[in-house]
Amino acid sequence: MNEASSPAQGDDEAHYLGARNVNGVRNPFSYQPWNTARTFPAMFDILGSDIVVMQELKIQRKDLRDDMVMLDGWDCYFSLPKHKKGYSGVGIYTRNATCAPLRAEEGLLGVLPSPSGVPYCDLPDGENIGGYPSALQVAELGVDPAALDAEGRCLLLEFPAFVLLGVYSPANSNGTRDDFRYGFICALDCRIRNLIRMGKRVVLVGDLNVSRDENDTASATDDMRKAGITHEEYISTPNRRIFNHLLVGGEVLGDRDEGREQGILWDTTRGFHPDRKGMYTHWEQKINARPGNFGSRIDFVLVCESMRAWVKDANIQEGLLGSDHCPVYADFSDTVAWEGADVKLVDKMSPAGTFREGTRVKDWKLSDVPPFSAKRLPEFDKRRSIKSMFAAPSKMKSQTSAPLPSAPSEGAFPVLPTLQEEITDSQPAKPATYEEAAPTTKSATATPPLKRKAPAPAKSKPSKLQKLDAAALKPKGQQSLKGFFGKSSTSPIKPSTAHTATQHEEAQTAEEPPTTPQTPFAASHPLPDETSTKAPDSAPTTTDAAPSPTPEPPASPPPSASPQTSPSRFTARLAAAEQAQKSWGTLFSRPVAPLCEGHAEPCKTMQTKKKGTNQGRSFWMCARPLGPSGGKERGSEWRCGSFVWASEWGGRRGGEAEVRGCE
Repeated sequence: MNEASSPAQGDDEAHYLGARNVNGVRNPFSYQPWNTARTFPAMFDILGSDIVVMQELKIQRKDLRDDMVMLDGWDCYFSLPKHKKGYSGVGIYTRNATCAPLRAEEGLLGVLPSPSGVPYCDLPDGENIGGYPSALQVAELGVDPAALDAEGRCLLLEFPAFVLLGVYSPANSNGTRDDFRYGFICALDCRIRNLIRMGKRVVLVGDLNVSRDENDTASATDDMRKAGITHEEYISTPNRRIFNHLLVGGEVLGDRDEGREQGILWDTTRGFHPDRKGMYTHWEQKINARPGNFGSRIDFVLVCESMRAWVKDANIQEGLLGSDHCPVYADFSDTVAWEGADVKLVDKMSPAGTFREGTRVKDWKLSDVPPFSAKRLPEFDKRRSIKSMFAAPSKMKSQTSAPLPSAPSEGAFPVLPTLQEEITDSQPAKPATYEEAAPTTKSATATPPLKRKAPAPAKSKPSKLQKLDAAALKPKGQQSLKGFFGKSSTSPIKPSTAHTATQHEEAQTAEEPPTTPQTPFAASHPLPDETSTKAPDSAPTTTDAAPSPTPEPPASPPPSASPQTSPSRFTARLAAAEQAQKSWGTLFSRPVAPLCEGHAEPCKTMQTKKKGTNQGRSFWMCARPLGPSGGKERGSEWRCGSFVWASEWGGRRGGEAEVRGCE
């Protein structure tokens, strides 16, 4: 990991805010350096952040596990999709030692129900974050408010210092959801501006799925050329125009929109690296574009204008793998300007009274976290980690170990009858027993535990078993592989008759060689007759019901007993088996890859997904990644123009098909 692209380690008072699109919450654990410990605290230590914002979790609430939620020293919040499975999702983890939010919500419009069941926008002032769009502003979005907030795309945490928004904006899905995407970014712009009008500071973090200009997209030049548009048209596309309205210094052509007269958020990464080229945070996996750094910058850490002096560094961590995105972060100063005075930032990152001049004076408690915390969900609120179990003795230990109260004496308050006593009174009276005469305790009202009865010894009754038919002795279910090939018997047959028929069949099989060729399975396992049904070994047996077992016939007759084992016949069978094995191996083996013309290296196979006559067809192409130019190159270390259809190549050894070069 590049030292310049990672936050400094070892500063206990520093505050780092990091964000990453993980493309599946467990996806990073398959890559270095995350696959060494495979735990979320270890991942957060590598990132070096006190607040970690994750996007595109691709889970639902039922997929939350203890190793995601019950983390010592961390609190967590999740906004997950309500309907679509394995889709979107945002999560925020906060380090308890340095920060604790006052309030937490999900959704931009506040229409989702809070943990109390009341929508966030309808909660009293002081219990919600505020800044919700008005009815007129929601109507102008042109999107169903419930559908906009139900996809798990926005999570808000309010600290005394600022309001944090973790966002995963909808992507450009080939134009099928342009209205939804435009409505989401307009709602985001509206909510942020409303919060700032209320006097609150705002930090926006996440995958916004939009770039500022050509400097943040490697394919911008080719995209404009293919679409036949100019720079002015490219910068004025609907979503990019709204985004640049939101940014301080964003390029907006023409008159600015009403209500968006000035930018309000500062791009921290670009602010510290204004002239840096190739500062991308996302690379297309389908074309393996990351090695050649052919990507785009769509992940941001944006702060309001009044917080610009708070940030002392911001960068990307392009060296960390595990997703098609890389992490981004911002490093905040330890001391910040607050209402005309310099204060420790840690004092303003937790509820009042938690820190004083950078020193903790109040311990963190789970009861102090917002109700939206994942640790307060019904499935987790009663859980405790192993560390917390040994941290302090249980308060209820003395109560549970105290002796049970004795029976009430005369003159005490009457004891109300229990439900068990009412049921007993409603039934006919029974003779008193020793248990009923015993003193009544607290546990006596509960149903006494059932006692296991001693198993009665099995008694063999030969006279009765001989009278039972085969249906009574037939075991339930399939007892052996032979039973799969046997025919079920419909007429009752006595066990002695079944055994006699089985002995007769086995003797006949051993004396007469088979007249038709048999498979190895049939030769070693003769099919049982419909009368060859045996009782289970555990059942009581008699001389007639289960006689002594007879030895099984050999798997194959000796060489002297059958003419099929002659050397010539054995050689023919061996050759046929080898030919069959070779045929199956050829059928399931991977085809030999052709060599690309530029590097003489094996090509990789791909499949056409573009709609048209060739959709679904497989083809071979150069396995090297695209270079910085984003196109196929000749005489370079990047992908060459080799191409051949899989149907033309056919996996033939020797390379009869021609590998063509694409200009």
